[in-house]
Amino acid sequence: MRLPIQINEQSAEPLYHQIEVQLRALIVSGQLTEGTLLPSIRELAQTVKCSVITVKRVYSDLEAEGLLRTRQGTGTYVAQVGQQERDRHRLAAVIEAMEQAVVAGKRVQCSAEELEVIFKGALGKHFD
Repeated sequence: MRLPIQINEQSAEPLYHQIEVQLRALIVSGQLTEGTLLPSIRELAQTVKCSVITVKRVYSDLEAEGLLRTRQGTGTYVAQVGQQERDRHRLAAVIEAMEQAVVAGKRVQCSAEELEVIFKGALGKHFD
């Protein structure tokens, strides 16, 4: 299986974090369903052009969160994720993205009012 994971080499965000955020989103959104067999660590590392250690860390982190499970000798699978847990992860991802946007805005001296206008504009652009 080929996962739709995109790596931005220009990003300041570490590779493992980029992969982890995208894989978590695929699971939490239901695009990867319970029991789906993921590519082997080596396979995914080759696909996204990173080290095996990076993918091993991603799988390990997501397994610790209860989103993945590994069966020795058969591979890594998407775990059963209840709706409440799915919602918690989904909202946490959005909160993290919004906090990063606020930090980026403050870095370039945006006021709270400017950020609010930008946020409302983005909402309108995607929900009208």
